[in-house]
Amino acid sequence: MIYFDNSATTKIWPDVLSTYDQVAEKIWGNPSSLHKLGEPAWNLLEQSRRQIANLFGVLPSEIIFTSGGSEGDNWVIKGTAIAKHRFGKHIITSSVEHAAVRNAMAQLEELGFDVTYLPVDDQGRVSVTDLKAALRPDTILVSIMAVNNEIGTIQPIKEIGEVLKDYPRIHFMVDAVQAIGKGLDDLVFSDRVDFATFSGHKFHAPRGTGFVYVKQGRQLAPLINGGGQERGLRSGTENVAGMAAMARAVRRVKEKETTSVANEKAIKERIAKHIQTFDHVHLFSRLDDGFAAHVLCFAIEGVRGETIVHAFEEREIYLSTTSACSSKKQAEASTLAAMKVPTKLAECAVRISLGDQNTLAEADQFNQVFDKVYAGFKKIID
Repeated sequence: MIYFDNSATTKIWPDVLSTYDQVAEKIWGNPSSLHKLGEPAWNLLEQSRRQIANLFGVLPSEIIFTSGGSEGDNWVIKGTAIAKHRFGKHIITSSVEHAAVRNAMAQLEELGFDVTYLPVDDQGRVSVTDLKAALRPDTILVSIMAVNNEIGTIQPIKEIGEVLKDYPRIHFMVDAVQAIGKGLDDLVFSDRVDFATFSGHKFHAPRGTGFVYVKQGRQLAPLINGGGQERGLRSGTENVAGMAAMARAVRRVKEKETTSVANEKAIKERIAKHIQTFDHVHLFSRLDDGFAAHVLCFAIEGVRGETIVHAFEEREIYLSTTSACSSKKQAEASTLAAMKVPTKLAECAVRISLGDQNTLAEADQFNQVFDKVYAGFKKIID
């Protein structure tokens, strides 16, 4: 089996699962309890927070635990709207954001907020000039993802941050779900970024875990009210076992980051250079530094994406149609649509997304299978 769908989810690492199991069994007290069962739970929770903060060079108080990327995106967007609506109701985002961001924005539009959706170029990248032109006196939030989940475009986060230095009252959020462990911390944690969202299951931690970086001093209203956990920003009894396991996964991914990125880049290049020699293949992801090393989106013109996915699945190679969150709905890839890729071609798009466990031998095996799959599609293509 070859698993090339790591942007959808990753397999939990054995030692991370072991951490979860041990904590769940032995440290099961409520961290908020005053008795002796609550104290070790609280200590472990805070140890996990410190560990993650230290790995990214931020303050422990700036790490807030959540259930994952979708919650984090919704919280920062709506929490900003609640906290700052008296100062303005204008928000700027891109036309290629994840559904968690797009749908949160749509909900705010129904409540009277004005959202500007920045266009992208033929590489799926926003223009800093367009963003600067879109800023208004009533702008309260700019939300731009670090790495596009469909084709891997890296957005100009640092350049946007430079523009926003002249607008210190505007919140700047980065959806960093696809960026962790990809050598992009200098973008995600650049000095003008106020919020960054992360999801544990994208880096071998348990599902239902995540965290948000919340820069000290930034005002953000909670979405979940209750007992005041997470500094009153995200109430609810904490998932201590999940957060301890996630902290271990963060440490592992950071330890392997340099070699993993180099390996993913080599795999991506080997596959891309092979399949682009075929007449009806279109590559949407490039091999330069403007794209993340782990995502390769391509299409076989004339063959629908789901047909390609199932053809490889029959040979135990697992990839996906663009975003896993919308693939079962057979929705057109929003990023490709924003790039003005013709609908018929966009419907043929599939995504390979790599992880640290993938190998060049798997790339060679994929290329061999691709030759056979492509030959089988010749009747459809020609």
